[in-house]
Amino acid sequence: MLDPMLAAELDSVPDHDRFATVDEITAALSRLAASHPGAASLRRVGSSTLGEPIWCLTVGDGPRHALVGALPHPNEPIGGLTAIHLAGRLCADAALRRATGCTWHIVGCLDPDGTRLNEGWFAGPFTKAHYGRHFYRPAGDEQVEWTFPFAYKRAYFDRVMPETLALMRLIDETRPAFMTTLHNSELGGAYFYISRPVPELHAVLRALPVRYGVPLHAGDPEHPSVRSLDEAVFLTPRMEDLYDYIEALGQDPADQIGGGASDSYAARYGTLSLTAELPYWRDPAAGDRSPVRAAHGELLRIQAGQLRETFTVLDTALTAVAGDLTARSPFIRASRFFLPLVAEAAALAEQRAQEPEAGRPATAAERQSCREAVHSSRLRFGGMLLRALEGELAIGNGTPAIRAHTGALRETYAAWCAEAEADTPGEVIPIRDLVAIQYGSVLAGAAHA
Repeated sequence: MLDPMLAAELDSVPDHDRFATVDEITAALSRLAASHPGAASLRRVGSSTLGEPIWCLTVGDGPRHALVGALPHPNEPIGGLTAIHLAGRLCADAALRRATGCTWHIVGCLDPDGTRLNEGWFAGPFTKAHYGRHFYRPAGDEQVEWTFPFAYKRAYFDRVMPETLALMRLIDETRPAFMTTLHNSELGGAYFYISRPVPELHAVLRALPVRYGVPLHAGDPEHPSVRSLDEAVFLTPRMEDLYDYIEALGQDPADQIGGGASDSYAARYGTLSLTAELPYWRDPAAGDRSPVRAAHGELLRIQAGQLRETFTVLDTALTAVAGDLTARSPFIRASRFFLPLVAEAAALAEQRAQEPEAGRPATAAERQSCREAVHSSRLRFGGMLLRALEGELAIGNGTPAIRAHTGALRETYAAWCAEAEADTPGEVIPIRDLVAIQYGSVLAGAAHA
């Protein structure tokens, strides 16, 4: 059961038929600041790599500080609408401001440059194919969330991006009691990351998706090093733990470890950090713990083989055209970063398949999460490489290699899309429901900080 006040706030979320663009988010926050001068103020807190302002709306005057950052990953736009709704409710309702006991600092878009490269799918149609063909996720050292300073054993990172610097300064200035960077996943069930166990909060988080018929994630975690705290509630992974896990497998962590995350940086202030990971498509199998007629290790071996095949297809195309590329494309930088990670994911799945516990029967949710990992890699990274090659053609660089591999990859990609639609059927979740779940997690997190 949810608290009646929280339930009422969830019901305040309006319907949406599309996600908000960078310009729409900025305009919404600007209107709120102009129409509520006694409660809110808007200021520029930084700049993007390409020079676009990063804006923060500060609302209220409570003794604690809460920091909300939307779109740290530009392919995850639920948070833009959540930030707008949160800001609007706080501006309009003095009682809500008092009840939270916080001064709120809301950044509507942390990565405007990358978000603009995703806006092609924000208005739908919300098919996996359309999403993948307009998808963009930056290379690791260009992601706001993963470019905080980090030093551990042989890993060292200090190439802090301008966007990350803006968030760092805001964390240092506000020393927040509560912080959330607004993320989301793609397909499957809902799950949450939290920087320390708060059992009474876990129960609220689990109840939020259930209210809207979104299953709780019951499959494999994003990485085997992630520690479960509760059903669909995980301890936020630290980069140090990931390093140690990779090192224990006999792999070189320096190849896979980049910068730190915002929650690790804010931990110096005792901040409670929360992340709600919500899918676009509803998949009942995501929460199905019933056994299937296959061992977990068998599914992992199938996943490993399909990931290796995916890597081979994309790496062959990228290698063949490498000498002909002329544009300084973010899609090429992203492809060069992510493709080796697909090969490493295949190796990790193969290694996990050989562990003693891999002989147990798998669950339906684990089978589905294995499939989703493959389809996500194909549609995301294949789509970005296609955008890179088509960009070369658009500027007149139609060398024989680029033309040939663009055509071949288009055919393969169409087959991948058809397979993903058939293999991981998913009903589009109403955007309003996703915003409400995320909005509720923000209010609940701040209340328990």
